[in-house]
Amino acid sequence: MKCGVAGATGYLGAELLRLLAGHAELEVALVQGDSTAGQQLTDALPSLAAEPAYQGLVVEALDPGDLESLDVVFVALPSGTSQEAVAALTGRVRLVVDLGADFRLKDPRLYPIWYGWEHSRPELLEEAVYGLPELFKAELAGARLVAAPGCYVTAASMALAPLVREGLVEAAGIIVDAASGTSGAGKQPAANLHHPYANERFAPYGLLNHRHTPEMEQVIGGTVLFTPHLAPMTRGILATCYARSARAPARSGGPAGASAALVEYLGDFYRDAPFVRVAGAGELVSTADCYGSNVVHLTARVDDRTGWTVVLAALDNLVKGGAGQAVQAANVALGLPETSGLPLVGLTP
Repeated sequence: MKCGVAGATGYLGAELLRLLAGHAELEVALVQGDSTAGQQLTDALPSLAAEPAYQGLVVEALDPGDLESLDVVFVALPSGTSQEAVAALTGRVRLVVDLGADFRLKDPRLYPIWYGWEHSRPELLEEAVYGLPELFKAELAGARLVAAPGCYVTAASMALAPLVREGLVEAAGIIVDAASGTSGAGKQPAANLHHPYANERFAPYGLLNHRHTPEMEQVIGGTVLFTPHLAPMTRGILATCYARSARAPARSGGPAGASAALVEYLGDFYRDAPFVRVAGAGELVSTADCYGSNVVHLTARVDDRTGWTVVLAALDNLVKGGAGQAVQAANVALGLPETSGLPLVGLTP
């Protein structure tokens, strides 16, 4: 199947192209981007220069009409800018995967509140399938339009949604405290991402009003207080999630503490998920263990003293939190092997 990438030379677009180079079924036939239009792809992204399939590809100007001859289109444009392109392509190509936020929220009234713009294509919000395969695999099968989740939301939702659904934690008053590497803000230069500013600095931002909050609440099924932080690293997200314990999970047998039982429950829930590793109750998780892979690492604890449950999630924000997630969702939507083109092994050191 032939595919295209709109926004091909941003961080997510470049990561998509890195992953698609190893995909057995999807062949990149067209790449588009505004700031790099007219350049050879391998000049704009020298990291791809050794891939024979990318030799001779030229970055074309953004034009949805030129993408209509393809089977699959990945739209990796900044949030708020993909709506018209997605609308022009949906129904004209077999599958559109939008990596931005434009089709993630089901209620169009939330966009002016959290994003500051009116949604121009609200009729497509209902059709868009949320592209988190571990939680929405059945809905993804055969989808025409996929809204790939945000990176923070992926971490928090995979940590908390199973527990809220099962009634193991209370849905009200959930706290998500998460840190991201600087690549999460995209390729566009910004003063607060400049290396001399960001290096050696660990700081919160988006206090009380981060735009991923309603997306978290939609997927998790509860009210969330979300505080993001910028960490002085390039890639990675570590989410520490707190929820009031409601009841203990059923144990499969043998003596086990509450934390071990919760870890066992998460392991059972994600038993058939190839991109999830649940670490034992005596282990912790780290962004370094996910670097370059499409795997999310989870673990959990139950604190009987305070009545809180703590769930940790670590992932690579550009892979499982972005481009890898988009490819994984496309694989499911197209009926391909879920792991096609996606790395299970991270980089160390």
